[in-house]
Amino acid sequence: MVKVISPQDTTRNRAYELWMKAPNPMVTFLKTLDVSNLIKVSKKKKMKFNMLLDYCIGKAAVSINEFYILPVGDQLLQYDTIAVNTIVKNKTGEVSSCDLLYTENLEMFNQSYLKYTAQVAETCQDRDLSSDSMVIGTSAIIDTEIDGAVGMNSGIFNNPFIIWGRYKKKLFKTYLTISFQFHHTQMDGAHAGRFLANLQQEIHRLK
Repeated sequence: MVKVISPQDTTRNRAYELWMKAPNPMVTFLKTLDVSNLIKVSKKKKMKFNMLLDYCIGKAAVSINEFYILPVGDQLLQYDTIAVNTIVKNKTGEVSSCDLLYTENLEMFNQSYLKYTAQVAETCQDRDLSSDSMVIGTSAIIDTEIDGAVGMNSGIFNNPFIIWGRYKKKLFKTYLTISFQFHHTQMDGAHAGRFLANLQQEIHRLK
């Protein structure tokens, strides 16, 4: 469920005044994560690495109130749920978009991931949950190693967005550099930093 809310009724009122009409209100943080445990769990449970990372992204976000508010046009929208988007290579060799509702149950999230990414790949039709959930966008560029990426400021798509490339192995650990882009009206740097710290913790905690 989504509803329009007044900025004055939120903690984001000052940010709304400062950043809603800014030429470039998007901020990008770069973070290198230790994903060694994701590799371990992926092999142990025979689950896809990107699915596990999407799950951890959702779990890291749900405890931060700012993720449930999103600037759209001139309005602030408030959502009850969070979804994580993943990009799927479809049967034509192009890409399609697939939104997945976050659920705390890993097995259920994995089942949804497998079902809907396969469906999107076959039909070449995007699965869009943005009318019901605040969607965290992701893009995995697994064909290459990247040191960072900056998304675009479209003026339309204000959702938080995460990009990553191929993970890197160093000694006995595996690392992944991600970029996290967010709209300054939605959250401040402190909130984004807390999300990234949560993400690292959830990766370590995954069993």
